[in-house]
Amino acid sequence: MSRRKKRICVIGLGHFGWELAVSLSQDCEVLAIDRDPEVVNAIAEWVPQARALDVRDESALASVLPEDVDEAVVSMGENLESSILCTLYLKRLGVPFVWAKALSDDHAIVLKQVGADEVVFPERETARRLAARVANANLLDFVPLGVDYEVVKWRAPDSLNGQTLSDLKFRGRFGVYVLAVQRAGSNAVEFMPGPDCRLEAGDVLTVIGRRADLERLEKFAEE
Repeated sequence: MSRRKKRICVIGLGHFGWELAVSLSQDCEVLAIDRDPEVVNAIAEWVPQARALDVRDESALASVLPEDVDEAVVSMGENLESSILCTLYLKRLGVPFVWAKALSDDHAIVLKQVGADEVVFPERETARRLAARVANANLLDFVPLGVDYEVVKWRAPDSLNGQTLSDLKFRGRFGVYVLAVQRAGSNAVEFMPGPDCRLEAGDVLTVIGRRADLERLEKFAEE
């Protein structure tokens, strides 16, 4: 028996909302909503459903929202009134989980007060990721976990070629844990590698640890 696809409503089809709706459509049943009919017509071939309406009208929103919708994403951060009212209406209509895009801290506070389950700052997150990669050529990507912890993908520099995880003592010296090693130039991945795992230059390590400890590891590798 096939598993039901998650049903997601993406509201606001600017650059962020458009890319999000199209990407989600690969795995989810997506309803895309925008007040501009031209934008809705343009995205219609990329998503299962698209509707043009003004989400400041609660009854209009209720008329198109599926009863079994799982989550909604409010991505009209530029229009504060629409963003706030839409978030309020979605929660009032019983949407289990609402993501909302914010442009400022004050905007985020209001969104949380009217019911947003999660507030996101796409521009901030993108800028932070880019800044981290520009500052450290070996850093490929990272995922923040709470306040202090991160999971990072980190390319092993030439200086670590031939050394084992036991030689490097990542846990003892830096307090970080290597979750996986992807071999250079290959799709082969070794999960939870043991202490005898020998690294080669260009291997991609997935590492978890406190931000400060990961920064110490990066400095060590650059020496």
